Amino acid sequence: MSATEPAVTPELAAAHGLKPDEYARILTLIGRTPSFTELGIFSAMWNEHCSYKSSRVHLRKLPTKAPWVIRGPGENAGVIDIGDGDACVFKMESHNHPSFIEPYQGAATGVGGILRDVFTMGARPIACLNLLRFGTPSHPKTRRLVAGVVAGVGGYGNSFGVPTVGGSTEFDPSYDGNILVNAMAVGLARTDSIFYSVAAGVGNPIVYLGSKTGRDGIHGATMASASFEEDAEEKRPTVQVGDPFSEKLLLEACLELMASGAVIAIQDMGAAGLTSSAVEMGAKGNLGIELDLDAVPCREQGMAAYEMMLSESQERMLMVLKPELEEQAEAIFKKWGLDFAIVGRTTDTLRFVVKHKGEVKADLPIKELGDEAPLYDRPWTQTPKQPALDAASVKSPLSNREALLKLLATPNLCSKRWVWEQYDHLILGNSVRSPGGDAAVVRVKEGPKGLALTTDVTARYCAADPYEGGKQAVAESWRNITVRGATPLALTDNLNFGNPERSEYMGQFVGCLQGIGDAARALDFPIVSGNVSLYNETQGAGILPTPAIGGVGLIADVAKAAQTGFARDGDAILLIGETKGWLGQSAYAHDLCGRTDGAPPPVDLAAERRNGDFVRGLILSERASAAHDLSDGGLAVALAEMALSGDRGAEITELPSGPGHATLFGEDQARYLVTVPQGEDAAEVVREGAAAGAPVLAIGRVGGDALILPGEAPILLTELRKAHEAPLPAFMAGDDDALSGAFPTQVS
Repeated sequence: MSATEPAVTPELAAAHGLKPDEYARILTLIGRTPSFTELGIFSAMWNEHCSYKSSRVHLRKLPTKAPWVIRGPGENAGVIDIGDGDACVFKMESHNHPSFIEPYQGAATGVGGILRDVFTMGARPIACLNLLRFGTPSHPKTRRLVAGVVAGVGGYGNSFGVPTVGGSTEFDPSYDGNILVNAMAVGLARTDSIFYSVAAGVGNPIVYLGSKTGRDGIHGATMASASFEEDAEEKRPTVQVGDPFSEKLLLEACLELMASGAVIAIQDMGAAGLTSSAVEMGAKGNLGIELDLDAVPCREQGMAAYEMMLSESQERMLMVLKPELEEQAEAIFKKWGLDFAIVGRTTDTLRFVVKHKGEVKADLPIKELGDEAPLYDRPWTQTPKQPALDAASVKSPLSNREALLKLLATPNLCSKRWVWEQYDHLILGNSVRSPGGDAAVVRVKEGPKGLALTTDVTARYCAADPYEGGKQAVAESWRNITVRGATPLALTDNLNFGNPERSEYMGQFVGCLQGIGDAARALDFPIVSGNVSLYNETQGAGILPTPAIGGVGLIADVAKAAQTGFARDGDAILLIGETKGWLGQSAYAHDLCGRTDGAPPPVDLAAERRNGDFVRGLILSERASAAHDLSDGGLAVALAEMALSGDRGAEITELPSGPGHATLFGEDQARYLVTVPQGEDAAEVVREGAAAGAPVLAIGRVGGDALILPGEAPILLTELRKAHEAPLPAFMAGDDDALSGAFPTQVS
């Protein structure tokens, strides 16, 4: 042990996030007390963020295969075949804790990290999305966090040169001390040019590429695996600093190097930096790794081995190269002005050996560090089921007209234009359907085919019934893609939950995964990549269970992609799917009536499939001029969104049977609105729907400058737009009341 390194003790191990039994396991495994650097390596590789030690046993139950899946979970990103020799590469990751501590850099480096995950596979990024969750608008930190995170997402993506085409932004008190910043990236590659992180061959050079290593981000992965207490602000030094311009150079250099044929394996230096990238490459390839830290390019003086191994400095890669092409590879990186250094070799020892200044700083068994980290089947308790709410007991004192205007102004249903207008969603010129609708549509190369992309989750459903909430999150993604006319192909997830050592939170995780898995199987919507983010809680209070779902679908001709807004005056408005007026966990019950009780709407997966396939057929046959799925806020909010998007009014003349407030604001699942020509065209769709088992009801027609609900005074489009568009910009400009009064604290 170096004289400058502290002695390793059980107390120091605990400070590194290792439990007593885990530290005891380390002592047994290596037969001695670890060095300080070795302790840091174990803490990085065995923390929740890198090892998935509390979740792996359940993740294995998810469906991950389909004929179009080229690569499922276990790599930097998932890969699916989209025809014509093209592959879509995509993944979602979290940067929650760093973004709470330092919102701009936390969000920016979250975007940078997920972009590297995609181009590490050999894909050129074509789109980014996100899912953001913040605390109550009245919380003193919320406005600053929103401003910083949105600026960070836009600053990195815009500078790197990839469009941010979609996302989801919501607010809830459970996120007051622990916001969520989930970033998704999508790229294109050729199916015969996918690169993996499995090292191969003995004696091959391990090459460090990209930016220099600094002290930023040390213990970032460990911080991500711990709950926040009162000292959260003191963790600011563990937040990485990003440089999108360096990342752009790294992208181009990596893709050029891959095309040269020199690359055997490649791994992004993400969480746990040099440690995780080296260990994972070696362990996957059943090889040992030997590193010489004297060769690592550093931007700070006197960095210790411990610091270099745990630094999470951004824009860095690790590769195993073909020895005979070293010079060619180095020339490519020097051309792009990036560091290129041979920092080690592959070995046949199955050991992870780290040397610095003539000393062996670490000598550890690599398999146990990588794919044989601790695995826990933690105790869990099922979330108690809640009874369905009686619609008659959930009634706002407002008229349906006023209720709609009020809902449109709430934090979660108001327009997020203020957010997405700060993102460049048109760069590269392939955005066909941009933010603000159900799913973004991005053209593949010159077209005509395109990808439909979405992120979503309704966390209050997951809290009330994790199983149904998990099903609904997948079904909602499936509907968002379907309503564009695309075929859903695969999904990525970002599973954000509280402390897994508490059985009630572990029960939420298990329940949501069961629902996600069942829905993915029923809808042929496999999970090909993802991320688990646990310990999202502050001083013992966990966030709402938030299993974010990112979906990808394919449409053969982007010219047929449906639009959200009403498109033609006189069109018939058709409601597809069964309406029972389910108000439990609805935005109406929650935000207008102060009700936090009740079961969420059940998800009938067979009906989801039938109704979705029927709607997709209408779109692809070009019979539907517009289409939109029904979700938060139910039928009334969906009608308002279509009116605003198309700048056309509508008159609703018929509603499904039941109480008017329940049929307008209930959140029954598997439902869509489509518009088709009046007369025989509409009648034919009604008949076809009945034959297909997809109920269709003609409820009104498009036209005018107002939305007219049965028995209510007209709501002018100008009124709808003011209610919908004004609140968020006003709040961000300093109006504390602009988003107030939407979050109940108790059951009324």
